[in-house]
Amino acid sequence: MLLISIWAVVALGVLLFVAWRVWVVKKRRELFQHCIEPDELHELLEPEPKVMVFDVRQPLDVLAYSEIIPGAKRIAPKEVLKNPAVIPKEQDVVIYCTCPGEKTSWEILRRAKNLQYTRIKLLHGGLAAWKAKGYAVERYMDSFRLDTV
Repeated sequence: MLLISIWAVVALGVLLFVAWRVWVVKKRRELFQHCIEPDELHELLEPEPKVMVFDVRQPLDVLAYSEIIPGAKRIAPKEVLKNPAVIPKEQDVVIYCTCPGEKTSWEILRRAKNLQYTRIKLLHGGLAAWKAKGYAVERYMDSFRLDTV
C-alpha cells in the first residue's frame, strides 16, 4: 500500500512538471511572435529609422559593454518596470538587452503586453546578435546610476 502511494506521488509530480513545462513553452511561443531578428531591425533603421530602439540593459552590463545600437535610447529596466509609459505606446518600438536568455527584455515585454502595448518587439539575441551580424555600434558615453536594487 505504501509503495502505491509513493508511485502515486511520483506520478502526480511528473504530471505537474509536464503540465508546467507545456505552459512555459506555450507562453514562450506567444512571446516569440513579438521578436525581431537583427537583419529585420537593421532594415527598419536604414536609411531612415522607422522604429524607436530602447537599450534596457542592466546598469552593470552597460558599464561592462559601453556600446549601444546607433540611435537607441538607454532606459534603465528598473525605470521601465516602474513606469512603462517611458516607452511610447503609439509607436513601433524594439527593446534589447544583453542578459543570458534576454531575461530583462522578456520581463519588460511581458509587462508591456499585459498593459496592452501592441507595437513593441524584442531584438532576438539582443546586442550580441546585433554585433554578430557586423552591424554598427557606438560608444555609450552618457552617465547613469549603478544602483540595481
